[in-house]
Amino acid sequence: MFIFFLLISELSSFLTTDISSHLYVDDPQSGDKVPVLISVELPKMKCEYIGLDIQDSMGRHEVGFVDNTDKVPINDGEGCIFTSSFKVNKVPGNFHVSTHGSREQPLKPDMTHIIKELRIGDRFQAPNTEAAAFNALEGQSTVEKNGLSSHDYVMKIVPTVYETIDGDTKYMYQYTHAYKDYIAYGHGQRVMPAIWFRYELTPITVKYTEERKPFYHFITMVTKNTISSSLCVSF
Repeated sequence: MFIFFLLISELSSFLTTDISSHLYVDDPQSGDKVPVLISVELPKMKCEYIGLDIQDSMGRHEVGFVDNTDKVPINDGEGCIFTSSFKVNKVPGNFHVSTHGSREQPLKPDMTHIIKELRIGDRFQAPNTEAAAFNALEGQSTVEKNGLSSHDYVMKIVPTVYETIDGDTKYMYQYTHAYKDYIAYGHGQRVMPAIWFRYELTPITVKYTEERKPFYHFITMVTKNTISSSLCVSF
């Protein structure tokens, strides 16, 4: 019976997947763009005014980005859940939710919000890793802030590679952030609040690899434990 328990213990150890991690300086993903998914709830801003603007240091400047964008009215049409998926260049830049692309501006702009999701790269729940690091702004709420405030999130993005035991590779991006709010005045001293996400990719990549002990290790340990147990019983 004792030998049986040792066998089960070694089998369980052999079947357990370990995760190793290390850092290196390299760009793990081919191509020059990174996918982004954002979903923001704005309880006091109508959908008709809301859009997405994208800028970066390579000269990209898109106002009122509309591809892969969804707007769902809430609060009897007085609010909106804004969702968009898009790609950004691997250079410093920003994307912001604003009314800048709207032909008409709201009389009482209010960009207070709740971030439902902000994810960069592949959508994948890596086991035994800090899930919050890949969606760090989830649940961030500014509903108690001044309705005229602009909101500024400064993000440091860390490229992340995850290799599964089956050889599948996922490319994700962890990020940290700092936040501040302020009143921004536009032309004619008009207040035009927005939600800014300013980003920069770090040169360091984190790589996670799923690993399992080799089969010969399992056989060796089973043989060793069996011999040891037999010797103990004989004495």
